[in-house]
Amino acid sequence: MSTRPDFDVVVLGTGVAGLSAALSAAEAGAHVGVLERAPRGRHGGNTRYTEAFLRMKSLEEVSDDFVDRFIDESGYHVDPELVAESLADRPSPLIAAQPFLDSRIIEALAREAGPTLAWMQGHGVRFDEASTPFLTSAAPRLAPVGGGLAIVEALTAACEAAGVEIRFETTGCDLLRDDTGGIVGVRSAHAGELSDVRAAAVVLACGGFEGNQEMQARYIQRAAYTRPVARGGYYNRGEGIDMALRAGAAGAGDFSLFHAEPIDPRSGQPEAAIFAFTYGILVNTEGRRFVDEATGTSDSTYEAVTRRILQQPGGVAYAVFDARLDDVPNWRTAMRTDQPPVSAPTIEGLAAALELPVEAFVRTVADYNAGCPDPVAFRALELDGLATSGVEPAKSNWARTIESGPFTAFPVMASNVFTFGGLKVTDSGQVVSQDGYPMPGLYAAGEVMGIYFGRYTGSTSVLRGAVFGRLSGLHAAAARRQPAAVG
Repeated sequence: MSTRPDFDVVVLGTGVAGLSAALSAAEAGAHVGVLERAPRGRHGGNTRYTEAFLRMKSLEEVSDDFVDRFIDESGYHVDPELVAESLADRPSPLIAAQPFLDSRIIEALAREAGPTLAWMQGHGVRFDEASTPFLTSAAPRLAPVGGGLAIVEALTAACEAAGVEIRFETTGCDLLRDDTGGIVGVRSAHAGELSDVRAAAVVLACGGFEGNQEMQARYIQRAAYTRPVARGGYYNRGEGIDMALRAGAAGAGDFSLFHAEPIDPRSGQPEAAIFAFTYGILVNTEGRRFVDEATGTSDSTYEAVTRRILQQPGGVAYAVFDARLDDVPNWRTAMRTDQPPVSAPTIEGLAAALELPVEAFVRTVADYNAGCPDPVAFRALELDGLATSGVEPAKSNWARTIESGPFTAFPVMASNVFTFGGLKVTDSGQVVSQDGYPMPGLYAAGEVMGIYFGRYTGSTSVLRGAVFGRLSGLHAAAARRQPAAVG
């Protein structure tokens, strides 16, 4: 006996991944429903709050370093024989289920980025060259005019115009399966009541687990209390990942890491980032330096530095500057906080204001100053090689003494932009089982798919969501089938 589905395709989530999946499926002729935990007007997950930088040198081409950056961070000490086998036309199921990044995913992301942006333009999203908060940057960026909010608003309107039914304040809780193991829908919750939503295909696009402290404690441990970088992250509680893993999906991406961004803990603003720390020093609550603040351009190093901050006592550090910070053009654009700096006329006074051990902090600043070179070579907007000597830890660029008052500092902590751990997928977004086969009727896009290891390839998350949302929606619509009875 068969059960008539409610939808051909049901999508979980209304970020860029979910809306792209829903719209592309609807345009391919599918009857599409969307489940979204947030109320209308707060929906969109992290996409709603991001500036949505895109690692593109034009609307048609990804940056020159795009593929290389992904390859450099495609997994940890992967068996080279497995990598070679993964490049076969039809890799074995053993290979297909491995958590390292499949080169086909990178190729699909790079190949489809341009066409996907053109498709989004056709639905009212405009793109332009982006002015980023990174005063020094290693790669070009574009961004949607109006940021991620513009994407959410445009694609929500396009979905509804295409007949997509969006059920707000409704959460997907578990997958429904038939007696052959195929996915035939989801169990959902609305206002405390459970109901089944049947569909020929399910697209999981409901974010990572940055809003779920239990999952953070389970996988990341030290970061169990690291708060999301923006309000949208609180809605991302990992159900999509968890329900798929329980159904036998293969995991991918580094479950022990997340994309870390340095923010001012005093601020409740989205992405209250402190990126200009490269021009000063970072000290912990013991008044000591603990990291090279400027090994490279800020966009390529801030994540690694932020993770070092997380390891400090209390998970907090202070970015300390003197009056010569004003020598850095537009430095305020690299400080996204709405809170003022802590200021004092003397180093001792700043230590007191920050409640740091005065003697230790004064000694730290003196030792650092003694290792700084002649500042004549200082060039604020490029890697200047102005490095310390005889100081541990060293500072590799922009090393100038801190001796001209008034002195200022911003508190800095790690925030969780999104988690790295997710599901293994094919290059069309199909979720792969632990046995290495595509799971019938199940797709994943955006943060739910795991593609990052070690460090985040900057300005690729929104692209990942848009590209694999669109690909999964198209594939799900083409492959839709009449489901069997739900057990």
